[in-house]
This record gives sequence, C-alpha cells and structure tokens, in this order.
Amino acid sequence: MEEVYKIKKATYHLWTFTVSKLISTFGAQVYSFAISFYILQMTGSATSFATNLICSILPRTLISPFTGYAADRYSRKKIVIIAQIGTTLAIGGLLIIILSSGLSLGAIYATTCILSITSTFSGVTFTSSITGLVDKERIQRAMSLNQMSISFASIGSPAVGGLLYGTVSMPVFLILYMAASSIAVILESTMNFNLFANRKKDDNAEQKESMWQSMRAGIHYLKLQPIVMSMIWIGLLVNFLFGAFEVGYSFILIEKLKMSSIHFGLTEGAFAFGMLLLSIYLTVRKEVRFPFLLSKRGIIGMGITMAGVGFPLLVSLSYNIVFAYYMFIMFGFGLLVIIVNTPLQVMMQKLIDDDFKGRVFSILETMAMALMPLGMVIYGFMYDIFPAQWILFLSSALLIGVVLFLARPSVIRQVHPELRGVKGVKNHTESFS
Repeated sequence: MEEVYKIKKATYHLWTFTVSKLISTFGAQVYSFAISFYILQMTGSATSFATNLICSILPRTLISPFTGYAADRYSRKKIVIIAQIGTTLAIGGLLIIILSSGLSLGAIYATTCILSITSTFSGVTFTSSITGLVDKERIQRAMSLNQMSISFASIGSPAVGGLLYGTVSMPVFLILYMAASSIAVILESTMNFNLFANRKKDDNAEQKESMWQSMRAGIHYLKLQPIVMSMIWIGLLVNFLFGAFEVGYSFILIEKLKMSSIHFGLTEGAFAFGMLLLSIYLTVRKEVRFPFLLSKRGIIGMGITMAGVGFPLLVSLSYNIVFAYYMFIMFGFGLLVIIVNTPLQVMMQKLIDDDFKGRVFSILETMAMALMPLGMVIYGFMYDIFPAQWILFLSSALLIGVVLFLARPSVIRQVHPELRGVKGVKNHTESFS
C-alpha cells in the first residue's frame, strides 16, 4: 500500500516539479528580457546592459559552492521554498521602489543580484532532490520535463516579454511575476522531498563538521568517483570549447553574413524547438541503456555541427539558402544538446550519493560558470584576429579529439561493464528508437 502511495505521489511530483520549474524559468527569462529592453531604452548604453549581465553571472559563480553545502546539510524543501519566497520579495521590493521613487539602475542591479542568488539556491537544490522526489524508473522523465520547461521558456519568453512590455506598465508586469512566483511557492510546499531520498543523516557529525570541511569532503568524494570525474572533465572542456560556437555563431550571422534580426531570431527559435521536441520524446520513451556511449556520440555530432556553422563562409550561397541552412543546423544542434545532456544528467543522479549531490552539482556549476566567461573572452579576441571559419574548424577538431580520448573504449567499458564482452565498443549500436 505504501509503495502505491509513493508511486502516486511521485507522479504528482513530476507535474508539480515541471509546473514550478516552468513558472520560475519562464518568469525569470521574461523578466530578463523586459529589464534588458528597459535598460537599453532608458540609457542606450551597452555598459549598463553588460553591468546587469555581470550582476546576474558573478553572484551565481561566487555563491554556488555554498548552495551545495546548504543543500546537503539542511532541509532541501525549506531551501527551495525560502529561495522562491526570496524571489517574490525581491520583485515586490522593486515594485515598491518604482511606485515610491521611480525605477533606477541601482534598484535593477540590486534586484538582479538577489534573483541570481535565489535562483542558484533553488536550481542546485532542486537538481539535488530529483532522486528524492521521483522513483528511479522515472528519473529520465523528470530530467526531460525539466529540459522541456527550459526549452519552452526559451521559445516563448521573448514573445511574451515583448507583448507585456508593449502593452502593460512595469508595475503591472512585476505584479504578474509576483503572482506566478507565489503559485510556485504553493506548489513546492505540497511536495515531499524525502519520498525516495536515501540521505544518511548524522546530527553529531553535522555539528562537528564546518562548512569548509564539508566542501572539502565533497571534493574528496569526487576524487573517489572516477566515472563521475570523467563526465565532469568532458563537460567542462566541452563547455569551454563551445565558446567558439557561442561567440562565433552571432558574429558570423550578424557581422559576416548580414542576416536580418528576424531571421536570426528564427534560427535561435529552431534551436529551442529542437530541444523541446526531443525533451518531449524522452519523457515517453524507455530509459537509455548506455547513456555515456550515447552522449559521446552526441558530442561528436555537436563538434561536426559546430564546424558546419563556418561552412557558408567558404562557399557562395544565396541568402535564402543560408537562412534555411542555419535553421537546419540549429534545429539539429538543439536535438544533440538534449541527446548529450539528459542521459548524462540521469546517470549522474543515479551514481552520486544523496548526501553529496548538492556539493557535487554546485562544484560542477561553479567550474562551468568560471570557464564559460573565460572561453567567451578568449574566443572574442580570436575572432577579431583570425578567420572565423578556421577558428570553428580547429575548435571542432579539438572537441572531437578531447571526447575520443576522455571517452575512449576502455572508459566506456568502465562506465558500462555490460559492454566488456562486446567486441569493438565503437561499433556497438545504441538504440534510440
């Protein structure tokens, strides 16, 4: 009887988790769109716009290690709810300032910093709680629904943000955001974060262990998990090398190929649509048998796609063909991102102990956030000096080389022992149908 109750509750969690994530992600992206538009319209300054971006990225990078410690030591349900309440109060504070003295850049920057901190606490803690909210058989579905929420928000938020910004005042917009955030708080308060959790609590040990000792314990735990470390190194290097794509894609389409803003937006929409489509598919299909092997092949596909971004610079094509080509490239890239991310996320959820999930995921996020701006800065300088297509071709080759080395057949067999008897892992076919 208890097992039936748990399964029903897990099904409830799947949908409350999805709706809550959709509200928070959609709201944050619509807010970001509207505030960015407001800053540029009010000041016309790229520096002011960039400062707001820094207020979003820097606090997230600095606070991530502490969020992992908190997620592993304290009640994850309380952290998620408090973080969402913090989001609601921050928006409420900005609303009060607007009504009393008008909107200022200082108030926007302060609100962006607070929202960055609360979203980091909520994001890391929610990710650490997946295995406590749903049964093991549906972890892939939960991760796919999470990706689906992000993809849907990416597609819809610019349209909704533009519509709201043009039709309602900023106070009305903030009130709508507060209402949505309050609904998310109510949904999260009905969830049981310990339904399937396997956390080994030792109150005496917790009292003796300081925050720094706890964080060191998380790093020590990672060192003892070679499979997880392999996945993390692959993720970090891929993240860094994809700075070539992040910077180069916009540079090539806007600066080199002179694509219109409408068509450029449609190509980015194709990327989000590809992510959404495959996320929906993964919610209904059975769990991937060999996730590490599939992700390896997906990353190789991403490397080839990245090189393909520079191809139109080598040949003369009509504007319409170039537009159609990049629509296809970005749609395929969106599919590949989900093929790579979702199976790896499911695998990490199952491999990492519940007591260390928060610290491991926060360490991963901190390193990724640190490497992302570094990659963008380095590639930004390179695109000003070298031909764009050759930067993409070289980065693509490095990416494929890194993956072939770090995910070589011997590592694949270590991750998936059932493939040890298979002759030639590289020729083994992963069913994705």
